[in-house]
Amino acid sequence: MDSQSAQKEVNEPLTVPEESLPQQPSFSRSFSSRHGSSHELENLLTDTSIPYSKRIGPATWLEFKLLFHLAAPAVIVYLLNYVMSMSTQIFSGHLGNLELAASSLGNNGIQIFAYGLMLGMGSAVETLCGQAYGAKKFHMLGVYLQRSTVLLTLAGFLLTVIYVLAEPILLFLGESPQIASAAALFVYGLIPQIFAYAVNFPIQKFLQAQSIVAPSSYISCATLVFHLVFSWVAVNKLGMGLFGASLVLSISWWVIVVAQFIYIVKSERCKQTWGGFTIEAFSGLPEFFKLSAASAVMLCLETWYFQILVLLAGLLPEPELALDSLSICTTLSGWVFMISVGFNAAASVRVSNELGARNPKSASFSVVVVTVISFIISVIIAVVLLSLRDVISYAFTEGEEVAAAVSDLCPLLALSIVLNGIQPVLSGVAVGCGWQTFVAYVNVGCYYGIGIPLGSVMGFYFKLNAKGIWLGMLGGTVLQTIILMWVTFRTDWNKEVEEAEKRLNEWEDIKEPLIKN
Repeated sequence: MDSQSAQKEVNEPLTVPEESLPQQPSFSRSFSSRHGSSHELENLLTDTSIPYSKRIGPATWLEFKLLFHLAAPAVIVYLLNYVMSMSTQIFSGHLGNLELAASSLGNNGIQIFAYGLMLGMGSAVETLCGQAYGAKKFHMLGVYLQRSTVLLTLAGFLLTVIYVLAEPILLFLGESPQIASAAALFVYGLIPQIFAYAVNFPIQKFLQAQSIVAPSSYISCATLVFHLVFSWVAVNKLGMGLFGASLVLSISWWVIVVAQFIYIVKSERCKQTWGGFTIEAFSGLPEFFKLSAASAVMLCLETWYFQILVLLAGLLPEPELALDSLSICTTLSGWVFMISVGFNAAASVRVSNELGARNPKSASFSVVVVTVISFIISVIIAVVLLSLRDVISYAFTEGEEVAAAVSDLCPLLALSIVLNGIQPVLSGVAVGCGWQTFVAYVNVGCYYGIGIPLGSVMGFYFKLNAKGIWLGMLGGTVLQTIILMWVTFRTDWNKEVEEAEKRLNEWEDIKEPLIKN
């Protein structure tokens, strides 16, 4: 990655020959509509005959429309998917405090491990599909989708072993036998969800790269209704307890997967990018694995970071209270985080598409606009949560002791939400550019070299308990955010266009992804 501060002015807008557009009428209209606006933005940003002060307003409006088309449905998708997990935790929590602690430990301590790994590996598809789509190499998107699904399914078998051994793993980590046993029961019902992740995340990135996000939001909305009804039946009517709650969650994820795949096969919008199953899905797997692994490490280091927060809380005095209060806060933070993940997806698609289409000014401008919008929304939500700090925990449990603990943690929750308005968006930019390996190094240093040791010292040595652990780990997040901001806003986007073109050209020549460290 080149992050030189000097950037050359691009005097002539870079365009793609019109004859390379696909001939499928419906696809051509949707592609031309999106990319016409994109090239219009590049032309506006590079038109030096107009003062910059007069260009910034129209450019911001154009970018906002492009982002809204992507971010709004993406936010809905991630929110609804997260609400499914949160509602499962709520159903479990109303069974009792033990069940709430067990479901939060299973959800945030074990399940998030698989979620981070699978979503991270799927980010390789996000980089390659986004840049290939911007460069109009449409036929490669279906190959990337299938290749990623094969790799993620293989990884799913390894994760199944971890799920099966959940109870001894939790006991080894020092969790109480009662909580570990109940959490393991919850995790067993999530095993089918692993393989739903393996198919869903490549499909999700495949569609997002083409700016197809609205259908996924409709599917997620319908599935949420299904999930709530069947969770209520399984837990309250059939008495299936923790296992029933988690099993319904797994089934709901498979409903999403099947519906999205049917859309890909049947939709005219995917005719150019989905050519059916191909043997190419099994070729070049070792090299594709390297890029997927770099993507997985980048995201896993982040998701595991907050997983460790929950695990450390289980080692504190009164672990049930610590887990209950902290899990409610992290669940709320995760809910808001899904908004930023939607902007993360929008930033990744916008940047990768613009780099593939050779529009450096548009890529750079998109980064600024999406970061500012996400930050403003996060600040508003943080203020709302602070105003509800004394009552918000009653949505999860009726315990007054837990409510007081949650109220005490709410200032840290608000700070986390504000940071989440910036950091995920910058990670999306990194994915769009293919910087996963670099960000992984940053995450190791900030999270594991600073955040966790600092949190452990403040939580255990200074006896600040859950608040100390969280406060210390936020220090690592702040440092990581500052580094990503510095690097992103000093990037030479003309150079990134060249790197994207080189990556795609070499892929076309050797049929394997070019790995950039």
